[in-house]
Amino acid sequence: MYYHDRRLQYPVTVEKPDPAFARMLQQAIGGVEGEIRVCMQYFFQAWGNRAPTPKYRDMLLHTATEEIGHIEMLATAVALNLDKAPASLQEEGAADGIVGAVMGGGNGRQEIEGLIHKNLLSGGLAAMPMDSDGVPFNMSHVYASGNVAADMYCNVAAESTGRVLAVRLFNAAHDEGMKKMLHYMIARDTMHQQQWLAVIEELGGAAANLPIPNSFPQEQEDQENNYNFYATAADGSYPEGRWTSGPSIDGRGEFTVFPNKPLGEEPILGPARPDSGAQDKQIG
Repeated sequence: MYYHDRRLQYPVTVEKPDPAFARMLQQAIGGVEGEIRVCMQYFFQAWGNRAPTPKYRDMLLHTATEEIGHIEMLATAVALNLDKAPASLQEEGAADGIVGAVMGGGNGRQEIEGLIHKNLLSGGLAAMPMDSDGVPFNMSHVYASGNVAADMYCNVAAESTGRVLAVRLFNAAHDEGMKKMLHYMIARDTMHQQQWLAVIEELGGAAANLPIPNSFPQEQEDQENNYNFYATAADGSYPEGRWTSGPSIDGRGEFTVFPNKPLGEEPILGPARPDSGAQDKQIG
């Protein structure tokens, strides 16, 4: 069960509407780095969580619900940037393919067909569940494995790329209200990165959780290849680092370098089947 409040999680204001920036904000809503992605990711991780303690499920639900508020903020920002654009912006839009296409139906339609078709024609100058190119959000980017440690590492990556996007949007913003909204969202991305790392630490840290899943007996894996760095350069060179020598991060092996070479034979599939539609010379 969920509850809602009509008030926004954080103030969203726009002094000078900018349709081009509205398009950029769509990436933060429905892009692979966006808020719909992390919201759905945390919800499905929570709903399928089988940890012995319910606190990880509860924590995920709290954060997933917070992300709904982020989507609401961004959707409001998109609508405000598309609404009541001043005449001066419309005039500038005549020379700008992006702004002109949105404000005056200009020749820039192909460049931003997603924004025009969805935000303007379908959405009525409102946000839509899509990225900045008009591609609808794809749930295939949601990772919920049923393995707590794997999910936490996925969450760190999701929040990291989300924060990268938010910083880029902050740097691209000209409106002070948009900068204020984004500086809040950047801060929340910082917290969420730390939050998921804290779960990994609480579970015992990298040493206890790696490799994932740690429930599989490591003696059953190939002991000659589980800590080798494969050097695949034609000249045999490789980048030396923490990953090429010394103890592995989980403390269960030693990093070594393996000059990449075939360990198997050339595959021979045999003749084609008589009913395969192959040429007669292919059929044995």
